[in-house]
Amino acid sequence: MISILDSKTARQTILKRVFLGEEEIPDSVLNRVANIFGERISPEEAVKRILRDVQLRGDAALQTWTEKLDGQSSGAFRIPDSAVQSALNSISKTERAALETAAQRIEAFYRKQPLTSWITQELGGMLGQLIRPVQRVGLYVPGGTAPLPSTVLMSAVPAKVAGVPEVVMVTPSQKSTGEIPQIILAAAAIVGVSEIYAVGGAQAIGALAYGTESIRAVDKIFGPGNLFVTLAKKQVFGSVGIDGLAGPTETLVIADDSANPAWVAADLLAQAEHDVLASAILITPSKSFAEAVQVEITKQLETLPRAEIAAQSLQDRGGIVLVGDLDEAVQLSNQYAPEHLCLSVREPLLWSEKVNAAGGIFLGEHSFEALGDYVAGPSHVMPTNGTARFASPLNVWDFVHIISLIGLNESAGRELAKPAAVLARAEGLEAHARAADFRK
Repeated sequence: MISILDSKTARQTILKRVFLGEEEIPDSVLNRVANIFGERISPEEAVKRILRDVQLRGDAALQTWTEKLDGQSSGAFRIPDSAVQSALNSISKTERAALETAAQRIEAFYRKQPLTSWITQELGGMLGQLIRPVQRVGLYVPGGTAPLPSTVLMSAVPAKVAGVPEVVMVTPSQKSTGEIPQIILAAAAIVGVSEIYAVGGAQAIGALAYGTESIRAVDKIFGPGNLFVTLAKKQVFGSVGIDGLAGPTETLVIADDSANPAWVAADLLAQAEHDVLASAILITPSKSFAEAVQVEITKQLETLPRAEIAAQSLQDRGGIVLVGDLDEAVQLSNQYAPEHLCLSVREPLLWSEKVNAAGGIFLGEHSFEALGDYVAGPSHVMPTNGTARFASPLNVWDFVHIISLIGLNESAGRELAKPAAVLARAEGLEAHARAADFRK
C-alpha cells in the first residue's frame, strides 16, 4: 500500500535527497562484492580495481570481469554488422514502425535546436565561436530486467543530429539468453550506431574510457546504469567526458481534484515498475483524491506483471503527499527538482510558469510521462537525484563542444596589449606582461 504523508514527514523521508556516495549500501550488494573480491570492500573500491584491470589488461580483463560478474564468456565482443541488420529484419512490422516513428519524432525535435558557429568583426580583427561535434561517443545501454530500445533512440538520435561521426554502443547480454535482445540491435540499426559491443558493467565503462584491443576509446560517455556503472563514470571522468551521474528514475505528479485518479495511479505505477529504487510521488491538496488514487493503485497492482517491483518501489521510495494548496505543491517540487514533473491540474501551463527545477514538465493528463519515454520527441534521458536544479535533459549541445576563435589584427593587438600588460603585472606574471609589451 502506498502511504499518505503530510508535507513535513515527506520532507524528512521520500522528498529528502541522498546523493551519490551518501547512500546506504544494502548488505546484499556488499556481500556479493565480498564474494567476488574475497574481502569486504566498498563498491567504489571494487570499481576502482575493475577499471585499473581494464586499463592494464584490456580485453583479457573484460573477459575476466564479464565471467565473474555476469557468468558469461564471449569469444568476441563486437556484434557483426550482419547480425545487427538481421535483428532489424527479425522484429515485427509493428515494432519496426514504432521504432521508426519514435526516431523520426526525436530527430524532428532536435533539428529545431540551434547549433550555429559565429564570427564577428571587432577592432579590425575577428572573434567568434566554432561549434564542433565530439568525434567519438560511447552510449551505455543497460541490460537490467527489461530491454530498453527507447534508450538507444533517445541517446543516439541527438548525437546524429549534432553530427557525431562515430557512435559506439555497449550493452550487456541478457543473462537468460546470453545474447543482446534483437529489438535493442534493431533500434541501433535504425539510428545508425557505428559499433556495438556485448559488454556491460564497470568494465564496459573502462573499455570506453581507456580503450582495449577490441574497443577503441571514446571522447565522451553517455547513458544510465546501475550503481557500479555510475561509480565507474564518476571515476573515469577527466580521462573522458561524461554526460552526468544518473540515479534511479523518478516521477513527481502534482494533481488537483480535476484529475482522473485511475490515470494518476497508472502514471505512478508506470514509474514504479522500472526498478525497486524508482521514486513515484504524488502531491495533492485533496485528501479525497489522494485516497481515490491509493485505492486505484491497489486495484491496478493486482494485474500488473511487474507488480512485485512496483509495490516495493512505492513502499520504499514512493508516497502521496498532502499539502495545503497547489502553491505549496510547486514549492515542494522545486526543492525536490524531479526528473519528471507531471502537472495533472487545471491550467497546467499557468502552473508551469512557477516551476524552476525539473528535467521535464508534462502538461496535463494527455501529456503523460510514458509518452515522453518513447515518442513525444525530447530525449527521456533527464537529470535525476535533484540535479535538475542545474542540469538539463540530454540534447544536441551535449554532443558538441565550442572552440573560441581569436583573430585580431596588428592594430587591435597593439591596442589591447596595454591593458593586458597592466593586468598581467597585477597578477605578478611578468613574462605575460613582457609578451604584451612587445606588441605595444
